[in-house]
Amino acid sequence: MKIQAIRTHNLCFEYPGRNGYLYAGGRVTGRVTTLVEVGTESGLTGWGATYAHPDLARVIIEDHLAPHLIGRDAGAIESIWDLMYGLTRWYGRKGVAISALGGIDIALWDLRGKREGRPLWQLLGGERGQAPAYASALFWKARPEELVEEALRLRERGFSRFKTRLGKNWDYDTSAVRRVSAAIAPWGRLLVDGSHRYDLETAVRFDDVLAEHDVFWFEEPFPPEELDRYAALRPRLKTPLAAGENDFGLQGFRELMRAGAVDIVQADACRAGGITELRRIIAMAAEHQLKFAPHTWSDAVALVANAHLAASTPLGLTVEVDQTGNPFIEELLCEPLTIRDGQLLLGDRPGLGVEVDPAALARLTLPRGQTIPPGNYSDLIYQPEYAYEAPPYAG
Repeated sequence: MKIQAIRTHNLCFEYPGRNGYLYAGGRVTGRVTTLVEVGTESGLTGWGATYAHPDLARVIIEDHLAPHLIGRDAGAIESIWDLMYGLTRWYGRKGVAISALGGIDIALWDLRGKREGRPLWQLLGGERGQAPAYASALFWKARPEELVEEALRLRERGFSRFKTRLGKNWDYDTSAVRRVSAAIAPWGRLLVDGSHRYDLETAVRFDDVLAEHDVFWFEEPFPPEELDRYAALRPRLKTPLAAGENDFGLQGFRELMRAGAVDIVQADACRAGGITELRRIIAMAAEHQLKFAPHTWSDAVALVANAHLAASTPLGLTVEVDQTGNPFIEELLCEPLTIRDGQLLLGDRPGLGVEVDPAALARLTLPRGQTIPPGNYSDLIYQPEYAYEAPPYAG
């Protein structure tokens, strides 16, 4: 099965009125992602995803990597990964380059599953076609009571775990934890993302509140570069410490794990190097006796790839499901994702087990040659007027 074509699709949408959620990174106006389509001479198509600067991802995938891959055996996934890594080593290893090659890698694994007639969770060694899932939402509100209302609405969608973004100020953060936890305590758990907003002693003090309310984990209280602070914090916490969405490749996660910085590794296939590289990261996590909970903040293709990985290993703790009204999650697939009793159901269809809806793809894809409009796209900010610096944390 030879690779015949590799094509990217840069997707973009704006929240109604360009008025999306608010958090420490500002008011989000829209979202972007890149899908990767790999066609073969047999007629099978594989889908992958890359979460990076869309214009850069397109140049790397279509202009640099694709000419080296056309005509190669699509089943030689590991050797293709090594080839792509070598081709991008001088400008890659982290960031957009490894995210770009990871998008191709996910598509090749989708093709392998389709060719063999098996779902990826099974192909990767899993025993059940489902992964525990949590609703990723509950951003900054005017009142913590609004977070409770949102969690209760998300329960109706099948979720029992809910992640909130805090780091607003001490009174808001502690009130949010107490109120939401009390409301969901009989049947649910709260996860807390610190949005890089705490200093070491404030994080330790906040952990007393988290532990009192049985919070599932404490995520990214510091910027990802602050490994020494993570390593200093971890032994002082009662709540599991999670991080990794901003790390890339095995080498990045090797640093994180060797430093003893986390309890839960949040590698993302569409950022950290694809399924091939995440299998290596999961193996290293097993050596360090850590859990694996993949980050996903882009689209349904990436989400499903990460869910297959979580379902493939006993280390798989949970998978993130964006619940901010993102059409890349809710409208991109021919059949919507199914969440039931806190589980994302993957089914038995081969490969990723999903098909991209051509009409939704056409509606959400930017015309070729058009760059991303100015705005705040959560992790990407285009033009300085959309930049935002949250006020100093008042603790």
